[in-house]
Amino acid sequence: MKKKRPGTVRIIGGKWRGRRLAVADLPGLRPSGDRGREVLFNWLQMDIRGARCLDLFAGTGVIGLEAASRGASGVVLVEKSTVAARAIQENIELLGADEVSLATMDALEWLGSCDPASLDIVFIDPPFGSSLERRALELLDELGCVRPGGLVYVETARKSPPFNPGPGWEMAREKMLGEVRMLLLKKN
Repeated sequence: MKKKRPGTVRIIGGKWRGRRLAVADLPGLRPSGDRGREVLFNWLQMDIRGARCLDLFAGTGVIGLEAASRGASGVVLVEKSTVAARAIQENIELLGADEVSLATMDALEWLGSCDPASLDIVFIDPPFGSSLERRALELLDELGCVRPGGLVYVETARKSPPFNPGPGWEMAREKMLGEVRMLLLKKN
């Protein structure tokens, strides 16, 4: 197995498969690994083509870019750090990813402007231990951003307390992989 080069992450499937992308050198930035993305996109394989996606707390942007590579019709990446956002924008331009847009702002503030039922798939992968995943999911529910039957992927630390998504959501999948708890929720 090839080791990833420092400061890069690889797209693992779709039209940009094998492309290496630069990653900003920031403390706490934790790119989703190849194995985790492989599991996630196996879960989503029947839903990703043509989907309208949102990648909150984008970090490296690799999850949203992977979604676009696999046929999502539109992807919004939301990242607060200007350094991380600059690296993401360079990768969007490098790939010629016209279906991807970047919002350099707070993820929870961005949710305040989302239209009802405008999203098919949302990726929530905030810094571990921040509890931002819970607040983001609450806002998605309150504002009705996700269409009925839409999916939300949540990534937390394995050792974090069990995740109760609330009454508007059904737990579709859950997996522990290394230090990560992967959850896929379906909007009721």
